[in-house]
This record gives sequence, C-alpha cells and structure tokens, in this order.
Amino acid sequence: MQETEIISNKKNFDFVDTIRCISMIGIVFEHSSVFWGIQYDQLSSTVIEIAAMQFFKFVTIAFFIIGGFLINYKFTEYSPVQYLKNRISNTILPWAFWIVILICLDAINVLIIYLRHKNGDGLPNFWNFLGEELYHTIFFTSFWFVLNFLICISVLLVFKKYLYNLWFGVFWGCVSLVYSLNIYHNWFATQHTLALFGYIVYLWLGVYMNKHYDKIQVFIKNISFTQLISLNVLLFSMAIAEALQIANIGMGDWYNTLRVTNIIYSLGMFLLLLKLGNVEWLSKNLQPRNTTFGIYLLHTIILVHVIPELLRHFHIKLQTLGVVEAILLSLAKLVVAYGLSFFLVKLIMKTNFKWSIGVKSS
Repeated sequence: MQETEIISNKKNFDFVDTIRCISMIGIVFEHSSVFWGIQYDQLSSTVIEIAAMQFFKFVTIAFFIIGGFLINYKFTEYSPVQYLKNRISNTILPWAFWIVILICLDAINVLIIYLRHKNGDGLPNFWNFLGEELYHTIFFTSFWFVLNFLICISVLLVFKKYLYNLWFGVFWGCVSLVYSLNIYHNWFATQHTLALFGYIVYLWLGVYMNKHYDKIQVFIKNISFTQLISLNVLLFSMAIAEALQIANIGMGDWYNTLRVTNIIYSLGMFLLLLKLGNVEWLSKNLQPRNTTFGIYLLHTIILVHVIPELLRHFHIKLQTLGVVEAILLSLAKLVVAYGLSFFLVKLIMKTNFKWSIGVKSS
C-alpha cells in the first residue's frame, strides 16, 4: 500500500520539474545580469533595471518551497539518517568537488595575471588566498545555496515532531522577517546569502503544503489564471517600489531576496506556477530532473571563467550600456551560460564522472 501511495504521489508531482526548471533559468539569469556593475542617473532607466532584476527574484524561495515539498515525500521513503546519508553522497560531494575546481581556476587566473604583469605585490600567501576563496565561494556565489539548504534541513529534522504545527512555521516566519527588517537597519550583514536561518520557513512551507496538497489543489482550481496574473502584476509592482525605496534611502541591498514584498511576490508566483502545472516541453527537452543540479554547479564557473573571455573580444564597457542594451547582454549571457552548462551536464551524464553532478550510477 505504501509503494502504491508513493507511485501515485510521484504522478501528482509532475509540476515540480516545471518549477525546478523555470527557477534554474531564473537563477542563471540573475547571475548573468550585468546590472551589478551599472548605475543609472535617470529614474526611468533605474525602474526598468529593477523590473528586469525583479522578474525572476521569486526563484530562490521557490527552490526552498519545492525542496520542502520533496523532503516530506522523501521522509515516506527514508528515515532522516538515510536521507542525510543520501544528501552527502548525492549533494555534498559534488558541491565540494566543483568548489575545489572553481578555486583552482581562480588560483590559475591569479598566477597568469602575475606572470603577465609581474606586479610588485607578488603572489598572495597561499593560506590567506585559500581562506578568502573558500569564504567568498561558499557565501557569495551560487554555492551558498547548498550549505544553507542543509542547515534548514537539519533544523527541520531536529524538530521533526513539530513539522506540521502552524506555530512552528510562524516562529521561523518571524525569524525570516528579522532579516527583512535588517535590510533597512544594518544590524548585521544584509546579504541574503548569509541569512543562514532566513529560509527555514520556506522549506517548512513546502513540507506543510505537501501535507495539505489536496486542499491546495482545490484552492488552485477555484482561482483563475487571470486572477493570479493580476495579483502577481500588483505584487511585482510593489516589489519594484520597495527596491526603489531601499535605493533612495541609501541602502545598498536593493535586490535582497528577503525583502517583504519579494517574499509575497515569490509566494504569488509559486501559486501561479502550481496553476500552470507540468509543461511537457520543458520536461522533455530540458530534463530538469536530471540536469538542474548539474547546471547549478557548473554555471558559476562558466560565468566567471568562460564568458568574460568571450566578452573581452567585444571590448564592451558596462558603464556605457543603455538599460535595453544591458538587458539584451544579460539575456545573451543567460543563453550561453545555461546552454553550455546544459551541454556539459548531458556530456558528463554519459561518463563514469556523473557522480560529480549528483547522478547515481545505474
């Protein structure tokens, strides 16, 4: 009976692949953006910039919700200890491997620059370089997600008996709001990648939604696409306004994922994606179930070490780009980074090296 129920659940959860795929595209776009190096004097250009960046800002919270949704399902198959063991072999080892690759490439880059220019500062101390690289890579690149995700999972496992308690979710929701308020007050570092306890509530929400999925399906069925799209346009506008307000008061973290308006926008977009359901074209052609983790691991390396070499030949100066040109360049980087990552992942999947992208040997 348990096996039958699990198989039935798998059939009902096809939408997960669509959300996973769209979210990964959004993550790569955010990291491909050239707006990080540009500031505009005109308000209209700034608003367009914020809108371009805001559109996909729901994807991080969506990943946590989907993660929680699947964790609840996995707990029906595995004990918490078995689940963590699987995470170590299928997640931590590939994650650590590609971090080492990225740091090695950074070190080679530093050495090449030194040999080319023979600057008087010399090469950095090895241990200082390694420490700084590890800290930066784990907390300020896309690799932050796995560590944060595992911390969130560990908290849920420790308090497993409270998983379906609403007050448990309310508590962690309040913790997340502390990070939201911190954007305005700078009590501690504001970067969302350092918010080690800020995402627990969204992982919990995924677990809770899985538990009550039948009720959610009824709710989604009774609300139209027009209503959901209209709602999200409003929430999108509110998120742009808050980002603009943060910029106007002189705070630097305009695009922080844990802005209150972005949290609400993320939840609204998640409902819209639930309503959308499974998009077969994405599942068939982009194969998110098998490729998403590999793309996550590889795209940062491509954006840091491959695309800059390609762009160097075009002599592009970011500060001279208009807002439309910046959007087009960001989209071009997205296509190259996602496409090349996808190609490499598919290539690796055909080798014995596929463990490095979290794919089990058959």
